[in-house]
Amino acid sequence: MTETTTCAIIGGGPAGMVLGLLLARAGVQVTVLEKHADFLRDFRGDTVHPTTLDLLDDLGLGERFAALPHSKISRMTFPLPGGATLTMADFTRLHLAHPYIAMVPQWDLLNLLAEAGRAEPAFTLRLRTEVTGLLRAGDRITGVRYQDPDGDGELPADLTVACDGRWSLARREAGLQAREYPLNSDTWWFKVPFPDADLVPSLLPRTAPGKMLIAIPRKDFLQVAYLGPKGSDALLRERGIEALRRDVAGLMPELAGPVQALGSMDEVKYLDVRLNRLRRWHQPGLLCIGDAAHAMSPLGGVGINLAVQDAVAAARILATPLLERRVTGRDLDAVRKRRHLPTAATQALQRLLHRRVLGPVLAGTSPTPPTAMITLIKRFPQLSAVPARLVGVGIRPEPAPAFARRPPTQSEPATSG
Repeated sequence: MTETTTCAIIGGGPAGMVLGLLLARAGVQVTVLEKHADFLRDFRGDTVHPTTLDLLDDLGLGERFAALPHSKISRMTFPLPGGATLTMADFTRLHLAHPYIAMVPQWDLLNLLAEAGRAEPAFTLRLRTEVTGLLRAGDRITGVRYQDPDGDGELPADLTVACDGRWSLARREAGLQAREYPLNSDTWWFKVPFPDADLVPSLLPRTAPGKMLIAIPRKDFLQVAYLGPKGSDALLRERGIEALRRDVAGLMPELAGPVQALGSMDEVKYLDVRLNRLRRWHQPGLLCIGDAAHAMSPLGGVGINLAVQDAVAAARILATPLLERRVTGRDLDAVRKRRHLPTAATQALQRLLHRRVLGPVLAGTSPTPPTAMITLIKRFPQLSAVPARLVGVGIRPEPAPAFARRPPTQSEPATSG
């Protein structure tokens, strides 16, 4: 007998796992297909924003998340000339249950969601299952082709949701076109051992002409983002590991010793930073959300938050049509309409930051926020709540649908793997 599902979700990232869990709690038969054997991958986005923390509370997962090892970022600061700093975003000024961004390895969050999903009879997670193509009947997408350890297979579905990231195979096969916004920088990620990582001011940029560094504290190391001119990966690797160590030590002198543990450029992972947005998020039988619909810059760490909110909106809008097996193009476009404003506004803010902050750094001049903004925030520090709300809450936060809410559970946190 041919295996089928009501909703096939491509990709077990934050958007795919949240959507799968929510739909399963509505009673929709869901299959999430993830090509890897587990969620253990370095340098995925690890920011969990206040609205996502609220969502976890509503899903009954807040206490289990709180038990995971994580750090908290309550403020975002920016260096000013002369060594001073300016608090640009202060989450403690927001009246929220969680006035901070939680920094947690993404695999821990995904394992938590997977464990919650497995408790739902309608939820199936298939690891080591790589989607290789789309099934079609006329102009309608009717499921996916995949490859797993047993060979090739097909999974028919009433709806396929692409949550497979900025290089989405489903988006490409469906012929959906994205508008690209040119950016001026790329990012390189690496780890530096640092036993007192909590003593490092998180997300405080360190700058020098042509480069920027941001350190994110972990349990016993720093996760370092090194930003440089777009298209310079080959040059960076040609300069070699010694030159990168010197750059890091110059930007952050306290890492002069620890960065020597960085053994080779193989340990430095390159991110081709992209900013784009689909004009149309769906075809008959297919919907794109998260990075598959709109790739975000890493600035502000907002990509995960937007992807999760896409998933919540999609679940709320599509649960009933999926249960009734009558999903229409109007239903799918309703997701895009709901999420277009927050996506476009956030991308506009990121483009401004690339232009006003990263642009001057990479051009060898001093980056500064707009003078009027500095003056206002210095005189009225409470205004730092505005950027905090834009980053931590977003333009249009999505509340958990009633059908997915659960009382708190206090079971052991999910383990990696």
